[in-house]
Amino acid sequence: MKRLVEKIIATLFKWIGKSKTQDVIYFESFHGKQFSDNPKAIYDCLKNEYPNLELVWGVTKGYEAPFLKEEVPFVRRFSLRWFFTMPKACVWVTNTRTPLWLTKSKKTTYIQTWHGTPLKRLGADIGDVNIPGYTKESYTTEFANESQRWDYLLSSSPYTTKHFREAFMYTGEVLDSGYPRNDLLIDVKYDKLLKNRLKEQLEIPVDKRVVLYAPTWRESDSKGANQYGFSIDFPFSDFTSIYGEDSILLVRMHYLVAENLDFSKWPKSVVLDVSTGYDMSQLLAVSDILITDYSSCLFDFSLTNKPMIFYIPDKDYYETQLRGFYFPIESTLPGPIVETKHALLSALSYIDEQENRYQDKYLEFREEFNTYETGQASRQVAEIINQKVVS
Repeated sequence: MKRLVEKIIATLFKWIGKSKTQDVIYFESFHGKQFSDNPKAIYDCLKNEYPNLELVWGVTKGYEAPFLKEEVPFVRRFSLRWFFTMPKACVWVTNTRTPLWLTKSKKTTYIQTWHGTPLKRLGADIGDVNIPGYTKESYTTEFANESQRWDYLLSSSPYTTKHFREAFMYTGEVLDSGYPRNDLLIDVKYDKLLKNRLKEQLEIPVDKRVVLYAPTWRESDSKGANQYGFSIDFPFSDFTSIYGEDSILLVRMHYLVAENLDFSKWPKSVVLDVSTGYDMSQLLAVSDILITDYSSCLFDFSLTNKPMIFYIPDKDYYETQLRGFYFPIESTLPGPIVETKHALLSALSYIDEQENRYQDKYLEFREEFNTYETGQASRQVAEIINQKVVS
């Protein structure tokens, strides 16, 4: 039945896509579940710089709240309006792969922003694929077929370009623009009041130190088709008792696991779940410390020059059996790598000393991985989109 539905959708997309292309820019973030990331930054820039353009988001049913709150125009994915919007749009802007059965018209320009600089291996570079429903061959083939549809791919550095081309088997045009979502992080460095304005907007206490915990997902925690749990044990209770008075812990779980976790046992004044309904760039901008593992947000956060702690209890397993890394993390990451809850809490206690200790490595890290980040990525991509519509 699923394959029949996909075949019908592919046929509809192909048929509708043959009609006259509309001057519509179509956006999606994380499969229509967020108003966030690079697509949001590009959308905001287009809205301000080119107000005459028609901008529309594709939203999965049940995830409309932030779009309604911000009065963002959208169509529900797989609704009748969506079927007559996405196939006919002159530009697609998205940060994840789209199913191949969403047939793209040759008249549509597909801008793939992706969602971060790679630390863990991607696509064809993964040795053993542990994702349910895929073999190594089928996973690699699907990536190759998808990347052939992209007209532009965004990059943050020569390092990123190299690994994206190899992992995605991509031969098209790469924009050396940096990531639009990171423009805000550069703005915060020069506008000291912006951080507090963002805190007030996000309803985060202005007088508290903000610690952001943002881990990635593990395909080994699969609970079925596209369903994942999270098995890393974080010391939430210890953080609450030790740091609860002067700090707040923001918890940003990966979108694939966010719906399966409950943080209600801890007071929101100390542990706040910001997995949905919050823009990650804003969270990074207001945070004083980042705790993460293999998430690409570590490359973005390095633009702030704020301290990071890498909490990775499963380092050996992840490196040798699950994904593997593109570089030796021990000698490259600009912060302490800890593998136990006790070591994590200790690193938090001595965070000022850690900041001084890793200063030189931090500078080298930014120069290597954020080469193209100038704060102008959104404008650069917006100009290309506007030219496509005008022409």
